[in-house]
Amino acid sequence: MPYASDVDAIASLIKQNNWANISPEHAARMRAQNKFKTGLDIAKYTAKIMREDMEAYDKDTSQYTQSLGCWHGFIGQQKLISIKKHFGTTKRRYLYLSGWMVAALRSQFGPLPDQSMHEKTSVSGLIEELYTFLRQADAWELNHLFRDLEAAQKAGDAAKAKEVEAAIDSHETHVVPIIADIDAGFGNAEATYLLAKQMIEAGACCIQIENQVSDEKQCGHQDGKVTVPHADFISKINAVRLAFLELGVDDGVIVARTDSLGAGLTKQIAVTNEPGDLGDQYNSFIDGDVIESADDIANGDVVIKQNGKLVRPKRLASGLFQFKAGSGEDRVVLDCITSLQNGADLLWIETEKPHVGQIAGMVNRIREVVPNAKLVYNNSPSFNWTLNFRQQVFDAWKEEGKDVSAYDRDRLMSADYDSTELAQVADEWTANFQRDGSREAGIFHHLITLPTYHTAALSTDNLAKGYFGDEGMLAYVAGVQRKEIRQGIATVKHQDMAGSNIGDDHKEFFAGEAALKAGGKDNTMGQFENI
Repeated sequence: MPYASDVDAIASLIKQNNWANISPEHAARMRAQNKFKTGLDIAKYTAKIMREDMEAYDKDTSQYTQSLGCWHGFIGQQKLISIKKHFGTTKRRYLYLSGWMVAALRSQFGPLPDQSMHEKTSVSGLIEELYTFLRQADAWELNHLFRDLEAAQKAGDAAKAKEVEAAIDSHETHVVPIIADIDAGFGNAEATYLLAKQMIEAGACCIQIENQVSDEKQCGHQDGKVTVPHADFISKINAVRLAFLELGVDDGVIVARTDSLGAGLTKQIAVTNEPGDLGDQYNSFIDGDVIESADDIANGDVVIKQNGKLVRPKRLASGLFQFKAGSGEDRVVLDCITSLQNGADLLWIETEKPHVGQIAGMVNRIREVVPNAKLVYNNSPSFNWTLNFRQQVFDAWKEEGKDVSAYDRDRLMSADYDSTELAQVADEWTANFQRDGSREAGIFHHLITLPTYHTAALSTDNLAKGYFGDEGMLAYVAGVQRKEIRQGIATVKHQDMAGSNIGDDHKEFFAGEAALKAGGKDNTMGQFENI
């Protein structure tokens, strides 16, 4: 409802109830600054956005979406404020909630590896926190507009007031979809369902789940990954879908992640009822030795049937079974097709390097069965992007017959090569990776899982080096505050960013002239006005 119309409606309500001390303008303003009342409101709103974005991508692959991972509500808030500042809109920009960063930065146990050992409720807690900060960003931005509106009205500037009121009515929220990592479900399918419900109630419209075992879960870019049979994974996809449906988020989005490309182990042999069924296909990838007679079977051995032959799967001391070497891509393709045919909406293929050709090779095979298959892709900091793309250029040039004798492929990360033609071309390939991947490899959504983990460490290192060194206070002034001022970063007025002005205005709403406000002449934040 437009602000002016809401003022009129509230004025009528106030008159009916004789709430003489309540200003309709104040009440309408507070309503406008709180667009979403519950997490489910947010989940329903953002699910619709994500579905529309998926449809737009199907028509035009240049309309891909992006996000950055975050581990605190303030980080997510500042990303969206920055996006609106630089691009004018949040369209096709999301947030990613990384299980890795929850484990490393949010657990009460302290820093943990990405092995689902952190408290599961910390995941839904972070979703709620992120949306609390995004909603506060709405209130903060609108508060400035309402102050401008009041100033224009007091000055009798009707044209300016009309302009500001139009900006209020057309205000774009900072609330965007969050792709939320539920790891491997933190337990069985019931545990997955219960956590998914918490995440959706906190505001998640999109849940990403992976096909590793929940009790042996590993980071997707580490060794020792163990996958589960498809029936187990499908049961967890079903659990997430039913959680969405129970809560009325009928168009909630499920991202099915496969770690099979780098996973060489399985914990169990799949149940199979007939040759060629899904369980049999899963078991066909298990490595083993053909059994010629009963004498080949030792105590404790397991025997399965593969292609009409009895096979003894290779079993490790841990009790885990090995997959056949080189079977990763075939398993990925089967995983993805199976997931899309059983309730998933998007795919996530965890790879060992950022290579468009490799990703496209798998996606094209998947699309032979599911033509509109789309990926969420991890532009991971676990990759050495500089080295990978320099080696890709080196290999391409060598294949073309170009002279690469000036380069040592194994040393291409060296700073000695930073100014070379090869390095410049590699940087161009890196800059185009998302565009190329979305056009050629079906990548609908690009994300960086852990960017702010690294940016926090880098900026802290730079500040600490200068502040505790010869620069002293200048390290902060020149390296942080002056840059905030020059670049128009809102946090330079940190009291305002934290909600001080909103609180002052509320005090005035509540107590009128008796309000004791913080924003008077002695507030040092005034030093940053009109800069």
